[in-house]
Amino acid sequence: MSDQGGPVDQAGEPAQEPLLSVVKGQPSDEELAALSAVVLSLGGPEPAKAAALPVRHWVRRQRLGLAPVPGPGAWKRSKG
Repeated sequence: MSDQGGPVDQAGEPAQEPLLSVVKGQPSDEELAALSAVVLSLGGPEPAKAAALPVRHWVRRQRLGLAPVPGPGAWKRSKG
């Protein structure tokens, strides 16, 4: 037993609780690996969202009556 009163591993460190435990059936190693991958993918933090372009730029262009300018590199200028 450790100082916290929980189970300890062979090195004397507090043992971690298992991620999953099988309570019925006998899944293969491949099935456990697939299940673990799915569970781990669901529990992670949400990916950071890309910074949104300011709406102010487009509102200003609309008020000034500036339409997108066609030509070489227009796709680069269209993002704001």
